[in-house]
Formats: sequence, C-alpha cells, structure tokens
Amino acid sequence: ASPANAVESTGNSGGDVVGGGVKVSKRAGGLAQKIRGGVCFKMDELQRDLMQERWDLLGPYPAQLRSYVSVFTTYTDAAFPSDLPSDYGLRVALRYEVGRFFASVERLKRAIAKEDLDEAFTAYADMSLHLDRYLRVGGLYTYYDSVIDNEQFFQEYNDALVYSDPIKDPAEVRDLIVLCKGPDTGKTGIVIGLYPDATNNCVVKLDKYRGMREIRVVPRSWAAKRLGEQDPDDVFLIPRKATKS
Repeated sequence: ASPANAVESTGNSGGDVVGGGVKVSKRAGGLAQKIRGGVCFKMDELQRDLMQERWDLLGPYPAQLRSYVSVFTTYTDAAFPSDLPSDYGLRVALRYEVGRFFASVERLKRAIAKEDLDEAFTAYADMSLHLDRYLRVGGLYTYYDSVIDNEQFFQEYNDALVYSDPIKDPAEVRDLIVLCKGPDTGKTGIVIGLYPDATNNCVVKLDKYRGMREIRVVPRSWAAKRLGEQDPDDVFLIPRKATKS
C-alpha cells in the first residue's frame, strides 16, 4: 500500500536541491543514484538470497558492498561541502552511519562463514537500518512524509485492516506484515530482523514507494501478519543472473 501522505522532494532556486527535506549540493552529481540504484539494489538481492538461505551465493556480498566505501565517502563530502555548522554536523552523522553499516557488513560476513541464519538476519537488519538512516540524513529520499501519525486515520475504521493477532501469533523474519499500531498504521512490509533483547522489537522493511523502501524498528505487537493470499515481497521477483558452468 502506498502512503498517500508522502510528499515529493522539490528543488529550490539556489545552487542546491532538496532531497527528502534536506538541502544537498549539486556537486553530489550522479553519486545519489549510485547509492540508491547500486547499494539499495544490492541490499535487495542480498535479502532475496539470505531469506532463501542460498549460502552458496552469499559469500561475495560483503566484498561487493565494501566496494561502495568510496561512493559513500565522496557523496558525504560532495553533498555537504561547506564549513557551516549544519554541513559539518551532517557529515559527522553520515560518517557515523557509514561506519555502523560496514561494521554490520563484517558481522554478516562472520555469520555467513558459520551459516548462522539468525545472526545473519540480525546483521542484515542492522545494515538496512543504518543505510536507511544514511539515506534519510543525506537527503537521498525522493520524498518526505508530511503526516506524523497515520493511526488517527484508522481509529474510526477498526475493521479496515485484516491481520493475525500479533500477540498470539507474532510475526517472524520473512513474514509479510501490516503495521496495526503506531504512526505508520496501515503500511505493509516484511520482517527482516528480530532483536532478541528486552525491547522485543522487530525490523520491518516497508513495501516500495516511489522507488524507496523505508526501514522501521517497531514493537513486535505492532507488526501483524497479513491474512489471505499475498503477493511475494518484491525482492523475490528480482531475477538471478545466470552463472557460468
């Protein structure tokens, strides 16, 4: 379901453009597409192969993702190049997210070597979360959401959403879900990770909207399994490249 309350980003009259509400220097050039079209697509392929437990295909992913280090670094410095406190603060925040992303890539690499599925799911969820934060802080979203809380729209329509009881039948990784509580009520996606700690949170990758898939960390009681026949998550429709025999 596409969030009807999303607003496209627009340009301004100066030398910068606004992406997801963040002013980005035009010096960033085509680097934004390398991140959105390159890194994000590689993450989708990784999700497909990980959820299908294709250990024979997972080995190369950490190195492939590490090849984007220079793209992240160059974009960070090119998009926010000035000495203004605002640009400096954004560069620091983006470098932090990149660091956490690649720390999680290393965690994934170790999990793949051990064929530890739960650990691999957690690493992938953390990678997705830090990449999403980079996209958001870095003005790489193609739109921004102008409405704070969707829950109010569903208060008068309690039967509008059909789902399994998230307490009695909690969603697991790979389950297709609808968010039944919170500001994103009504949005659909897939569970990509569980945090086995006191928070009892899960990580949800929302369905694609305007080319983007947002990441949410929510209580498991907010992520309810969808009922009835469902189309598969988009990543499972990505064809695999033919391998040479």
